[in-house]
This record gives sequence, structure tokens and C-alpha cells, in this order.
Amino acid sequence: MPAFEFNALTADGRSEKGVLQADTARAARSLLRDRGLNPLAVREVDAAASVSQRGASSTALALMARQLATLVGAGLPIDEALSALADGSEGRVRTQVMGLRARVLEGASLAEGMADFPRTFPPMFRATVAAGEQAGRLPEVLRRLADHAEQRDALRRKLIAALAYPLLLSTVAIAVVVALLVWVVPQVIDVFNRFDGELPLATRLLLAISDGMQRWGLPLLLVIVAAVVVVMLALRQPVIRERWQAFLLRLPLLGRLLRAADSARFVRTLALLGASAVPLLDALKMASDVVLRLPIRRSLDAVAARVREGMSLAEALERSGQFPPLVLRLVASGERAGRLNEMLDEAADQQERELDARLGIAAAALGPGMILLIGGLVLFIVLAILLPIFQLNSLIR
Repeated sequence: MPAFEFNALTADGRSEKGVLQADTARAARSLLRDRGLNPLAVREVDAAASVSQRGASSTALALMARQLATLVGAGLPIDEALSALADGSEGRVRTQVMGLRARVLEGASLAEGMADFPRTFPPMFRATVAAGEQAGRLPEVLRRLADHAEQRDALRRKLIAALAYPLLLSTVAIAVVVALLVWVVPQVIDVFNRFDGELPLATRLLLAISDGMQRWGLPLLLVIVAAVVVVMLALRQPVIRERWQAFLLRLPLLGRLLRAADSARFVRTLALLGASAVPLLDALKMASDVVLRLPIRRSLDAVAARVREGMSLAEALERSGQFPPLVLRLVASGERAGRLNEMLDEAADQQERELDARLGIAAAALGPGMILLIGGLVLFIVLAILLPIFQLNSLIR
């Protein structure tokens, strides 16, 4: 029985949205009228979700997987577990869970139903669920997926937290300096222009910058905004984005951070897929899809090709040049001992610990660096204003 998303009016004219199950759209409208509602729009959930709705966030996906693992592990059939999950959800998540339940009731497997919602359930998620269904280990696989989604979300939050403070500090600094140059400095310097004599070099330089900001500030701002828009549009082109990302990866500090984040993401995903009985070649393809940097992803495609030709995973990863020696040694040890998935998890832990350390160093360096830069700019402005005052005092004496 398919699910339908509806928008209706109550008897007192209030708008009401929700999801219900019915055989057809006409039957759904009839059910709404029986409830005293006047239906305005009724759409089948899978069509609505695949076209107009956004996917669930990684946090919502992790919570969904963990709750579903608990319900299935308690012995509930998939359709009842999804019904209970929908009852405890709201908004877009409830709509998509109801649509997923409708597909399961039609005879589809859980993974096949998830395929109707590609924006919510990525290929790696669906393939892992399919492997868990085939192996009869669905609750365990869902718990691993929830752990994986939470770890990815935590990694993303660490990166954002490391960059948030320097970005905020630089934004405030630019706003303060621009305000000083545009509004404060001209009023102060105008007093000195009434006296004869040459102003100090720093004061003349500050006055020129302030005058340029007043004359060309708005056009310059428009040029900067236009340049940002052009760059963002250009980065949508894969060739340009790959070259830009390759440049970032060559930077001393930022490049190592980005490479560590992507390698940790790749190794953790590969460990999850291997533990869920996904074949290694398929796992390599799916794990490379979670890598954000295109140059690294391209080198991982070559890794899959070498493994397909019979090369060991450790040697193929070493030839890619994207992984540190510790990860390579752990992978090689896991292959020799038959504990590859366990060693991949350990390698991911090592990469994440290294990333944490590097993020801490970066945050510790960027914060004081920005403060020194701001202090230097403010000191220059203050000296440029005070120097004419010192000259004026000497002339008066």
C-alpha cells in the first residue's frame, strides 16, 4: 500500500500537512474527507521525495539507523519497525520512512526500498544494508552504519570548529578596520589638514588608503562579490575543481589536514563495508565515493584497478601515494593475519587521532596569528594618527 503526502485545510481554515497510506490517490483524498479535511494536494511519497525533497542530515540518518537496528534486533518485522520509526519521527524524515515502509509492504527488500530515496540513503548505505540482509545480520549492520554516520558527523564538526574561530576573528577584524578607515580616520586626519606642514609618511599612507576606501570601496566590494560568484561557478566544473583541490593538497599545513581527513573517511568506510560482507572491489568503489577531494578519489580508482589485477591492497594503497606509512603497515599486517577489517578500523582511529592533533595545532597557531595581525593593523592606524599630534606639540613649543 503506497504512502501519500498531503496538504489539506481543516474546517476552521487551518493548513495541515502529513502522510497517510492508501491504495490510490483518490482513496487518500476520500480518507482525508472522512477526517473532516479538505485536501489541497496529494502526492505519492516516493515521487515527491525523489524530485522535490532534500535528503536527511547525517545526524538524522545515524539516529534512524540506530533506532531501526534496535527495533529489528528486538524481533519486529521490518514493516512494523518502520511504522514505529515513523511514529517517532516528524517532518521530512517521517515522510520518507512512510514511503520506505510502503515499498517494503509491496514486497521490496529494505535496500530496494531505500533505492527510491537516493538523496537520503547513499549507495554505500544501501549496499551495506543489502549485504546485511543477505547475511542475516541486519541489526548489526545497521548499528555499524549508525556508528559510521556519527563518526563522519563528528569529523565534520571538528573541521568546522577548527576553522570557525579564525574565520570569525578575521571577519570582525576586517569589519573593524574598514569602519576605522571609512568613518573614523577621515574625521581625525581632517583636523591636521588645516595646519601647514607636511604630514608624516605613515599618516599620508593611511590617508591615501582611507580616501581610496571611500572612493572605491563599493565598486571594490561589488568586484569581490562578483569574483566569488565566478569562482564558485567555476569550481562546479570537475576539471577546475580538481586542479584547485590539487593545489590545496600541496599546501604545507592545509594539504596534510585535508589528506588526513579524506584518508580517515576512506579507511573507516572500507572497514565498515568489509565487516558487512561487501566484496572488496565493490567496497573500494563505494569507499572512494565518500572521499571529497577529486585528486585523491582518482588515485583510489587506480587502487581498485590494481587490486582487480591481483595486487594486494596494501601495495595498491602504497602506490597511490595518499596514505601515511602507519596506515600502510596496519593494512599489510591485517592482510597477512586475516584481520583486515580490524586493522582498517585501527588505521582509521590512528588517522583521526592524527587529524585531531593537527587541528589542535592549526587552531593554536591561527588564533594568536590573527590576533597579532589585527594588533599590527590597529597599531599602524594609531601611530599614523598620533604622529601628527607629536609634530604639532613640537611646533607649538
